Amino acid sequence: MPQVNVTIAGRAYRMACGEGEEAHLEGLAALFDGKIQEMRGAFGEISDMRLQVMAALTVADELNETKRKLTALEADVAALRAEAEAAAERARADEARFAERLSAVAERIERLGHALSAPSAATAHPDG
Repeated sequence: MPQVNVTIAGRAYRMACGEGEEAHLEGLAALFDGKIQEMRGAFGEISDMRLQVMAALTVADELNETKRKLTALEADVAALRAEAEAAAERARADEARFAERLSAVAERIERLGHALSAPSAATAHPDG
């Protein structure tokens, strides 16, 4: 199992990780270390443990907010999908009605064409 050396709050830690996850673990450690540095800048020199707890809570809060936003976005996507499906259904129904009307108009034109091309009794000449 691969191991990675990371530095958090000035201390080195040797961490095990899955194959191919080394860079990801190093990135997570750098993110956490950055939060600790951010806390240290905001609150001055306080105990390392308190800084780490504050940084962990900040990261947890950001994660919670991200999950909340993701849930809201998923709900929006579901609503948009439902609206799109309803619009597609309306379009299919409109298309079917249009096809029916077009067929009825075509039949009427055909009947009119037959009526116009048939010899009428008024214009017929007796052969006599």
